[in-house]
Amino acid sequence: MDRRLLSSALALLLAGCGFTPEAPPRIADVPPAFEATGAAGGLWPDADWWRGFASPELDRLMAEARANNPDLAQAAARILQAEAQLRIAGSSLWPSLSLSANGNARRGDGDNAWTDGYSGSLGASYEVDFWGANAAARGASAASLAASRFDRETVALTVSASVATTYLQILSFRDRLAVARQNLSIAEDILALVTAKVGAGAAGELELAQQRTLVAQRRAALPPLEQSEREARATLALLLGRGATGFTVTGASLAPVKLPAVVAGLPADLLARRPDLKQAESRLAAADADIAAARAAFFPQVTLNASMALQGAAFGDLFDLSSATYGLGASILQTIFDGGRLAAQRDLAEAQKIELVEAYRAAVRAAFGDAEVALGAVDALTRQGLLQDEVVAQARRALDLAQIQYRAGAAELLTVLSAQQSLYAAEDQAAQIKLSRLSALIGLYRALGGGWQAGQG
Repeated sequence: MDRRLLSSALALLLAGCGFTPEAPPRIADVPPAFEATGAAGGLWPDADWWRGFASPELDRLMAEARANNPDLAQAAARILQAEAQLRIAGSSLWPSLSLSANGNARRGDGDNAWTDGYSGSLGASYEVDFWGANAAARGASAASLAASRFDRETVALTVSASVATTYLQILSFRDRLAVARQNLSIAEDILALVTAKVGAGAAGELELAQQRTLVAQRRAALPPLEQSEREARATLALLLGRGATGFTVTGASLAPVKLPAVVAGLPADLLARRPDLKQAESRLAAADADIAAARAAFFPQVTLNASMALQGAAFGDLFDLSSATYGLGASILQTIFDGGRLAAQRDLAEAQKIELVEAYRAAVRAAFGDAEVALGAVDALTRQGLLQDEVVAQARRALDLAQIQYRAGAAELLTVLSAQQSLYAAEDQAAQIKLSRLSALIGLYRALGGGWQAGQG
């Protein structure tokens, strides 16, 4: 073979062994809440972002969820499937070998003697990937495997966010139950005071009925909160891969849970940590590979074949290479007419790439939107929490003054009733705001794909 022709064929062969996808499109419209580049400074948790809440029980629940959650188990199984698909696609880059052997006994006409015969053959076939079709197919499988791994990370982030949110909801319901019971106790104490005043002729039956109504309202507020807490525990048990019967948590209040500080001026490249965006990039890479494979299908397929055959009258003769026959061959297959199938497959792959590009752009913009909304929620709820603390303090003072004046006969029971209702509403709202603040932090962690460490890009 001409040396130049051999060199050209080798260059084509090597060119077909690799595949490089296009870079994902850049999104220029970065929201003002983010810096263009840089690394986050200050305090922020690592990928185990929930540790920023300083709750040992939450740490334990997270470990259990990562070990037993059924959604994570399914995502892990999808990774195994993608790994198998990659091995299947990669096998086309290697020669295929086949071995066959047979034996028979024949008896001639009119002769009772049997004649034995043995044969064996070894064959090899290799499709030369001149145009990179097989390499592109393997590249698509590799990108799909990466997408499956990022999908598992997305599921893990969703599961951990759900575990944290549900656990904090349980503690919040317990806080609200404590508020309701405390206000019930206050209402019962005032009912005892009103009852004594009615007995002394200093108050009427109307005041007694009004306070009894308030006590009944406080008691009626307990069962819905107890049921909500029960439902949250059942949800958490399912997230942990456990049954709801007998499952409980030991935490009694949100009070010990820490509120981590949020770093101002978040770098935009933190969103690149999001596994769903990484997954979208991997899908784009797979689409590039599919397009390359569809385009390569227009070119001829070149296959090399080699064979060796052995025959003998006895089994031991099969190992005598002097009787072996050899064969070498090559074949070229070129599609002449297929009714437009190859062209349609190429157009399909290119159209799917366009769809994935638009989906990627939408995902990036949605990620910025999620993070910006979460940042705004953290800031707004922090300010609201401080203001609500003042509301609670003033409502508690108003009730104390109302009770003092009512005991002295300087205020009507209606004033005390109003003060009781205001205090209960203020304390219950404060408990809900704290949960909302913690949930907003969880939303921010999720929007950024988890936490990060200073100095990481």
